[in-house]
Amino acid sequence: MIQRFDRSDRRILKYPAVHPCEGISPATLLGSLITLSQTICNYHSKLLATQRKNARETIRQIGILSLFFQEIRDLGLNLPSSSVLCFSELHFSFQKIQFLLEDCTREGARVWMLMKAHVVATQFRVLIRSVATALDVLPLGLLDVSQEVRELVEMVANQARKANLELDPDDESAMNSVILILNQFENRFEPIPSVIKQVLDHLDIKSWIGCQNEIRFLDEEMGLECVDGNEREIPLLSSLIGFMSYCRGVLFEDSDIRNMDDKSEGRRSMEMLNCLNLEDFRCPISLELMTDPVTVSTGQTYDRVSIQKWLKAGNLLCPKTGKVLATTELVPNSALRKLIHQLCADHGVSMAKSKSKNRDISRTIIPGSPAAAEAIRFLCTFLAGRLHYGTDDQRCKAAYEVRILGKSNIFNRSCLIESGTIPPLLTLLTSINPSLQENAIAALLKLSKHPNGKKIIVHNGGLSIIVAVLKDGLKLEARQIAAATIFYLSSVYKYRILIGRIPKAIPALVELLKDGTSYGKKNALVAIFALLLYPRNHQIVHAAGIVPILVDLLASSYETDLITDALAVLATLADRVDESTSLQNASFLALVIRILQSSSMSRGGKEHCVSILLSLCNNCGEDVIAFLAKDSSFMASLYSMVTDGTAHASKKARSLIRIIHKFHETSSSHMLTKEGPNFHEHRVRLQ
Repeated sequence: MIQRFDRSDRRILKYPAVHPCEGISPATLLGSLITLSQTICNYHSKLLATQRKNARETIRQIGILSLFFQEIRDLGLNLPSSSVLCFSELHFSFQKIQFLLEDCTREGARVWMLMKAHVVATQFRVLIRSVATALDVLPLGLLDVSQEVRELVEMVANQARKANLELDPDDESAMNSVILILNQFENRFEPIPSVIKQVLDHLDIKSWIGCQNEIRFLDEEMGLECVDGNEREIPLLSSLIGFMSYCRGVLFEDSDIRNMDDKSEGRRSMEMLNCLNLEDFRCPISLELMTDPVTVSTGQTYDRVSIQKWLKAGNLLCPKTGKVLATTELVPNSALRKLIHQLCADHGVSMAKSKSKNRDISRTIIPGSPAAAEAIRFLCTFLAGRLHYGTDDQRCKAAYEVRILGKSNIFNRSCLIESGTIPPLLTLLTSINPSLQENAIAALLKLSKHPNGKKIIVHNGGLSIIVAVLKDGLKLEARQIAAATIFYLSSVYKYRILIGRIPKAIPALVELLKDGTSYGKKNALVAIFALLLYPRNHQIVHAAGIVPILVDLLASSYETDLITDALAVLATLADRVDESTSLQNASFLALVIRILQSSSMSRGGKEHCVSILLSLCNNCGEDVIAFLAKDSSFMASLYSMVTDGTAHASKKARSLIRIIHKFHETSSSHMLTKEGPNFHEHRVRLQ
């Protein structure tokens, strides 16, 4: 039996070959060798950006052996037992050779394979020598093959034994050029474009997408290195990512962005907020989800435990801004704490367990190497210039680059902001070019996640411009991204107030709930939820007619996340007496009970249901309580929340149970004290 290895999980330059099982039949082994050798020979037609000479020599030798195997099969020769050992060792070596050739032709791994050229050349030499060793024990005299094939096999054995597979001089020259370029970046010298172009030509990287593929591979490899706890390769990987990012943005600036990475509108929509993002609420010091956020005198927010340790160590500077703290007083950020706890409840995330989450984001706060840092700074300066002075096509391309650079890298966002990209991006929001407007607002979305980005957007009058895109954007995508940007900006208390004061802001979010895609509706919901953390925004949200829209969404949607977010907004509205009356009707109560009893609803969604009903009981009184008391199955759902829900949900469910029990007791007592045959039965009428 031949064991197969799943190649989908194989790391580059790892060769997890397996020996054929003992007792394997010679015919099966021979058939597998033929298949394997033919697969290796097929690499002759594939692009080899590096190791061309070594790969071709290896493929040539395997091709000759393939003829040998096929002749044995075609003649129906019986294999002596001594040949099985040789063939087993050849099979093992051939697997590794196939893995090595896969890596040499792997899309996106060209620059990495170039920088590992010495290691790869050595591996080719080792594997060819292993073929020679296996052929040394081949009983060729016992096999009745043609004289021509016999001589070819002997020739391969002799050549493999003496093989001198060395590093290709062209590869070595290109590798040294990359090292020179990285050293120039590190020393803050911008490399000569012609030198970079020579390297890219050698690797046959001729497009924006080619650079992007390299960056994607390098980033994935760096993530795997972090997971493995191996930091040795991180500096080189980071430097190469910075180098290829520079190439993508500067050398291929005239590329048509319609043919770039995110080709479909559907994939671009994935940039929308999928509910609230836990990553946005991590402490800048510990990089863990903040359980007790507090604000220091500079206005920055940290987790209490982390900032207290910082201060106790004698540090009197703000960790994020570097400014001297005017006071060591820590002010609880109760609004943010409520938002984080609500988010955890929505997604069933334990606050305690959240600290053990993957910390991949930590490696983006500071650059992985000095070369990477300077390459990104050069690129950001170039992009800022293009945004200011380029043609419309160049500006659109530059905005798209900002959009990608800031997607998931905190250091990149910081460099882009320092380079002055925000003011021109805000100007581009008024463009009559739909693609330009969309890329500009998407870029601002990424930069709005950074504290300084929020500040510069607001100080440059960006709130009203972003709201204008939210209301009248040239494309629905732009409007939906604007809603996400509003959410990030509203995480700052004073900006929450300013946004609420813009007359068209909240109505535009409510309008997006009607005509947006699923992602657009989620963006609008979380933005509204954040704005509701400022009490005076409640009346504006209610006056915009949000209640019937949310009720219709609950009744018509099948998306759990969307329903959960809608319930979160309704729970916030129901908490206020003056707004809860609009929810006091039988059809809405029945709908909430149905959602609560749904087996597919999230735990967070069910908790919102209990919150809504508890608030309506407290604010609207006996009419609502009487309606709930009539539904016998409702009590079972509450008891289930007591046992299976979070501590917060359990507390609310118990409160609701007590209210209903008290109502039943009061009703029974009231009926027993009635006198005379003509008393009227108590009736409840819901408006």
